[in-house]
Amino acid sequence: MRRRLLLGAVETRSRSSDFVALSRPGSQLYAGLETFPSPGVSHVEMTSDELTALCPVTGQADLYVATIEYWPGPLCLESKSLKLYLSAYRNEGHFCEALAVKIRDDVAQALELATDKVRVTLRQKSRGGITITATT
Repeated sequence: MRRRLLLGAVETRSRSSDFVALSRPGSQLYAGLETFPSPGVSHVEMTSDELTALCPVTGQADLYVATIEYWPGPLCLESKSLKLYLSAYRNEGHFCEALAVKIRDDVAQALELATDKVRVTLRQKSRGGITITATT
Protein backbone atom coordinates (compact mmCIF):
# COMPACT_ATOMS: atom_id res chain seq x y z
CA MET A 1 0.00 0.00 0.00
CA ARG A 2 1.33 3.41 -0.96
CA ARG A 3 0.32 6.75 0.53
CA ARG A 4 0.86 10.38 -0.24
CA LEU A 5 0.40 13.55 1.78
CA LEU A 6 -0.95 16.44 -0.25
CA LEU A 7 -2.09 19.74 1.22
CA GLY A 8 -2.84 18.24 4.62
CA ALA A 9 -4.89 15.31 3.29
CA VAL A 10 -3.64 11.76 3.01
CA GLU A 11 -4.62 9.69 0.00
CA THR A 12 -4.12 5.91 0.00
CA ARG A 13 -3.42 3.90 -3.13
CA SER A 14 -2.88 0.18 -3.39
CA ARG A 15 -0.37 -0.03 -6.26
CA SER A 16 3.25 0.99 -5.78
CA SER A 17 3.48 1.79 -9.51
CA ASP A 18 1.13 4.78 -9.11
CA PHE A 19 3.76 7.29 -8.00
CA VAL A 20 2.68 10.72 -9.14
CA ALA A 21 6.07 12.43 -8.93
CA LEU A 22 8.27 9.74 -10.39
CA SER A 23 8.96 9.85 -14.15
CA ARG A 24 5.82 11.69 -15.17
CA PRO A 25 5.49 14.77 -17.35
CA GLY A 26 4.22 17.71 -15.32
CA SER A 27 5.42 16.23 -12.05
CA GLN A 28 7.22 19.51 -11.28
CA LEU A 29 3.80 20.83 -10.26
CA TYR A 30 3.31 18.10 -7.66
CA ALA A 31 4.31 19.01 -4.12
CA GLY A 32 3.09 16.07 -2.01
CA LEU A 33 5.05 13.47 -0.08
CA GLU A 34 4.73 9.93 -1.40
CA THR A 35 5.66 6.76 0.44
CA PHE A 36 6.30 3.11 -0.30
CA PRO A 37 6.52 0.00 1.88
CA SER A 38 9.74 -0.18 3.86
CA PRO A 39 12.05 -2.96 2.71
CA GLY A 40 13.21 -3.39 6.32
CA VAL A 41 15.74 -0.60 6.85
CA SER A 42 16.16 0.76 10.38
CA HIS A 43 17.28 4.33 9.59
CA VAL A 44 17.07 6.63 6.58
CA GLU A 45 18.88 9.94 6.04
CA MET A 46 18.13 12.20 3.07
CA THR A 47 20.03 15.44 2.35
CA SER A 48 19.24 18.22 -0.10
CA ASP A 49 21.08 21.47 -0.77
CA GLU A 50 18.26 22.78 -2.96
CA LEU A 51 15.86 24.13 -0.31
CA THR A 52 15.06 27.82 -0.66
CA ALA A 53 12.50 29.87 1.26
CA LEU A 54 11.91 33.57 1.64
CA CYS A 55 12.66 35.56 4.77
CA PRO A 56 9.20 36.56 6.03
CA VAL A 57 10.51 40.00 7.05
CA THR A 58 12.77 41.08 4.17
CA GLY A 59 11.52 38.84 1.35
CA GLN A 60 15.12 37.86 0.54
CA ALA A 61 15.88 34.27 -0.40
CA ASP A 62 17.29 32.02 2.32
CA LEU A 63 19.23 29.00 1.05
CA TYR A 64 19.38 25.81 3.11
CA VAL A 65 20.95 22.41 3.34
CA ALA A 66 18.17 20.16 4.65
CA THR A 67 18.86 16.82 6.30
CA ILE A 68 15.87 14.63 7.05
CA GLU A 69 16.38 11.51 9.14
CA TYR A 70 13.74 9.02 10.17
CA TRP A 71 13.44 5.64 11.79
CA PRO A 72 10.81 4.01 9.59
CA GLY A 73 7.90 1.88 10.53
CA PRO A 74 6.10 0.27 7.60
CA LEU A 75 6.72 3.18 5.18
CA CYS A 76 9.65 4.96 3.51
CA LEU A 77 9.70 8.33 1.76
CA GLU A 78 10.02 8.47 -2.03
CA SER A 79 12.93 10.80 -2.83
CA LYS A 80 11.62 12.66 -5.89
CA SER A 81 8.41 13.58 -4.11
CA LEU A 82 10.58 14.95 -1.28
CA LYS A 83 12.59 17.02 -3.77
CA LEU A 84 9.40 18.47 -5.25
CA TYR A 85 7.91 19.05 -1.79
CA LEU A 86 11.01 21.00 -0.71
CA SER A 87 11.03 23.06 -3.92
CA ALA A 88 7.49 24.26 -3.16
CA TYR A 89 8.88 26.48 -0.37
CA ARG A 90 10.84 28.74 -2.75
CA ASN A 91 8.05 31.35 -2.86
CA GLU A 92 6.93 31.07 0.77
CA GLY A 93 8.06 33.11 3.75
CA HIS A 94 9.35 31.06 6.71
CA PHE A 95 11.79 31.51 9.54
CA CYS A 96 14.39 28.71 9.62
CA GLU A 97 13.24 27.33 12.98
CA ALA A 98 9.56 27.22 12.04
CA LEU A 99 10.33 25.64 8.67
CA ALA A 100 12.29 22.83 10.33
CA VAL A 101 9.28 22.03 12.52
CA LYS A 102 6.83 22.17 9.59
CA ILE A 103 8.92 19.81 7.47
CA ARG A 104 9.33 17.42 10.41
CA ASP A 105 5.59 17.38 11.06
CA ASP A 106 4.72 16.82 7.38
CA VAL A 107 7.24 13.98 7.01
CA ALA A 108 6.03 12.34 10.23
CA GLN A 109 2.42 12.56 9.05
CA ALA A 110 3.22 11.09 5.62
CA LEU A 111 5.16 8.22 7.20
CA GLU A 112 2.60 7.69 9.99
CA LEU A 113 5.32 8.19 12.60
CA ALA A 114 5.50 10.04 15.88
CA THR A 115 7.46 13.27 15.52
CA ASP A 116 10.24 11.89 17.74
CA LYS A 117 10.97 9.34 14.98
CA VAL A 118 11.79 12.13 12.51
CA ARG A 119 14.67 14.60 12.78
CA VAL A 120 15.05 17.60 10.49
CA THR A 121 18.15 19.77 10.43
CA LEU A 122 18.16 22.95 8.36
CA ARG A 123 21.47 24.73 7.86
CA GLN A 124 20.78 28.19 6.48
CA LYS A 125 23.63 29.42 4.34
CA SER A 126 25.23 32.60 5.63
CA ARG A 127 23.40 35.83 4.90
CA GLY A 128 24.48 39.03 6.60
CA GLY A 129 27.35 37.16 8.23
CA ILE A 130 25.08 34.85 10.24
CA THR A 131 24.49 31.15 9.70
CA ILE A 132 21.54 29.44 11.40
CA THR A 133 21.17 25.74 12.12
CA ALA A 134 17.80 24.50 13.40
CA THR A 135 17.27 20.88 14.46
CA THR A 136 13.98 19.35 15.57
